[in-house]
Amino acid sequence: MIETAFTPFQSLGGGAFIGLAAVFLMATMGRVMGATGILAGVIQPANMSDWSWRVAVLLGMISGPAVVFFVTGDFPAIQVPISTTMMVIGGFIVGVGVTFGSGCTSGHGVCGMARLSPRSIVATITFMITTGITVYVVRHVFGG
Repeated sequence: MIETAFTPFQSLGGGAFIGLAAVFLMATMGRVMGATGILAGVIQPANMSDWSWRVAVLLGMISGPAVVFFVTGDFPAIQVPISTTMMVIGGFIVGVGVTFGSGCTSGHGVCGMARLSPRSIVATITFMITTGITVYVVRHVFGG
């Protein structure tokens, strides 16, 4: 059975850093911090200056484990209790959802909700309901 760790302080800290990064990006670049939009702009950049800030944001996102190692001396423990095939299928489903939903959880859930965007509020509610249903089905119907 999958057990979810209760980490309120780490979660609060991570959420605060994400919020601060979103505010900083909006204040300095006038851009919304939607992770999939940032990644899409790296893959198909509009121009070089647009590409460079997106790469900087992505490097900041993936450097977290190195920062944890520098501070604590250990890399964070990561356990993925599903197969690679399931991760690829899940990634594909998320990619389709991001395309049809015109954004991801960071764009809608963090930035859109902060701007009181009706579309983002509906999208975030949809994400949360879908997540709850998915967790219930995986844990209690499939027995994961």
